[in-house]
This record gives sequence, C-alpha cells and structure tokens, in this order.
Amino acid sequence: MAGQGSFVDDAAQRARWEGFQWTAENARKAKEYIAFYPEGRQVSAVLPLLDLAQRQVGADTKTQGWLPIPVMEFVARELDTSYIRVLEVATFYTMFNLAPVGRFHVQVCGTTPCMLAGSDDVFAACKKRGLRKGHTTDDGLFTLTEVECLGACANAPMVQINDDNYEDLTAESISAILEALAAGKAPRAGPQVDRQTSCPQGGPTSLKKMAERNYDYRPLWTATAEEGAQ
Repeated sequence: MAGQGSFVDDAAQRARWEGFQWTAENARKAKEYIAFYPEGRQVSAVLPLLDLAQRQVGADTKTQGWLPIPVMEFVARELDTSYIRVLEVATFYTMFNLAPVGRFHVQVCGTTPCMLAGSDDVFAACKKRGLRKGHTTDDGLFTLTEVECLGACANAPMVQINDDNYEDLTAESISAILEALAAGKAPRAGPQVDRQTSCPQGGPTSLKKMAERNYDYRPLWTATAEEGAQ
C-alpha cells in the first residue's frame, strides 16, 4: 500500500534517511520561512518546512516525494520542537505523504459533484492503465489515491497530479494525460475543454463586451433604471 495514511517505519528507511540535510538552496529557503515568524514561534514554520522536505525527498528519489520519519525528526530539530508536534501536522494534512509514492501522485476526487459528473469513468480509465487505489504501479510512475473535494466542483470531474489540476475530464482525456506523463511529456493542466478557468464552456454568456475590453455598462444600466422609474 502507498499513500498519505500508510505509515512506514523500518530499519531500511531509517538507514536511508538518517543523515538527511538540506541542500544549500533549501537551507536558504528554510531560514527565510522561519524568519517570517517571531522568536519563540519558529514552530509556525512547520508547514512550509515539511513541504520543502517532501519536495527534496522527491527530487532525490524522482517521485512526488514523501516524509520518512528521520526527515520529520530533522524538521523538528530545525524548529527546536518535538518530533510528535511535527508528526501531528504531517498526519493531519493529506498534502503530506507518509509512505513512498510514484513519480506522479494521481489524486482523483470522488466526492459527490465529481462522482455525479463522471469520476467513476476516470477511475475506470486509471484502472485500465494499470493504476489501483492505494498502490504504486510496478514501473514506479503512478500512485493512485481517491480523495475528498479538491475545490474544483464547477469543473468536475477532476484530478490533482502532483502540483497540477486536470479538470472537465472524460475517460479519454485522463487516459491521454496519463500516457503523456508516462512518455515524459507535459500535458496541459486545467480544464480539458474550451473554457478559461471556471468560465462557461465556449466563452462568456453574458456581459460579452467585457471579454473584449473594459466596457462600461453603467450608462446603459442607468438609462434602463430611469425608464423603469417613469
């Protein structure tokens, strides 16, 4: 099993990560994050430092990244706090992985709006590609996780893959995205249909002149209001 909730603590992982240290660039970033907070409140930087550590592990392992126990212990020392306080944060936020994941962490939203819009088809396409919930593919490329709402309900169904959202999905479009990632390509993130962010598909349906320029509708509204008052 792989994913946020599958906790790993074994001798091999401890031996691999016991000597974890920041890269020079990440050491600079860590000091910068800690400096955002007043003296004595350094532990407030635990979220950005855990994210930084997970990304460094990801870079080292060519995966999305995860948080081995020695790495979390390192973060605790950096913040002069206890390991358990760092662990509390890491286990609360699903953005942190507590076990190894693949190069691409495919998080499919299965909450009601996405389910009604076709997330079952997305899961079926993932299964056809060899992805199974809670597992990493044998080639180490993909880890599939079902998650709760990711906040893109208007563009359902959607998935988050590493740092990018892919929205308005069909079985065909998610299959194409997975194939592109496997081939080392960078598929277009965001809506997979003709729309800008969460705007109506095909373009605006009202106030269309605003899409062309900063058109001032106020004189028209004023005239309409005056006519209605007469």
